[in-house]
Amino acid sequence: MMQGHYHCLVLGMLLSSALVGCHHRDEEVVAKKTTYTGPFMETRDLSMIVSDSAKLRVRLTSPLRQDFENSNQIYPKGVKITFLAEDGRTVVNTITGNYGLYEKNKNLYTLRGNVQVTNVPKQQSMNTEEAFFDQNKALIYTKKETEIRVTTPTEVLTGRGLTANQDFSLYSILDPTGVFTLQNAPKANPAPAATR
Repeated sequence: MMQGHYHCLVLGMLLSSALVGCHHRDEEVVAKKTTYTGPFMETRDLSMIVSDSAKLRVRLTSPLRQDFENSNQIYPKGVKITFLAEDGRTVVNTITGNYGLYEKNKNLYTLRGNVQVTNVPKQQSMNTEEAFFDQNKALIYTKKETEIRVTTPTEVLTGRGLTANQDFSLYSILDPTGVFTLQNAPKANPAPAATR
């Protein structure tokens, strides 16, 4: 009779440890649950066009665009926005950067890293490390503390902060720090020679 109780006791302990073991594993699975916040779609070698009244107005190109659930887009390998004249062929202005972010709720592009804005007909350009393009206001601007450099056919202007219209034909430097005629303008350091 003692052996029967012993077998029941051993069997009961085995079943309870199996149940406790299963319950513990379920808790581990629930504890490891995470939420994915990365892009839901990636587009490589993107070439997007925007038309107005059946005429090409804007061309956006990028090696990689990442789309997110909140409708924002990131261009981690750079972006180029090209504005075209009414004929749909003549380039009026370009904005390029090594990185781009489009915030859908603000209709705002943020460009970072070697940002260049160029008005082709006027042959003037602006260089900086960060700039914004507000599509709603058709405005290009920087933060007031951001250093900028504007180059025209005759002079180089330096300063902090800039506001410009979309085609960069009119601009205002918020805190000018220097004006140099083209022959006196400080030159960028030459790139090091390539070695093999």
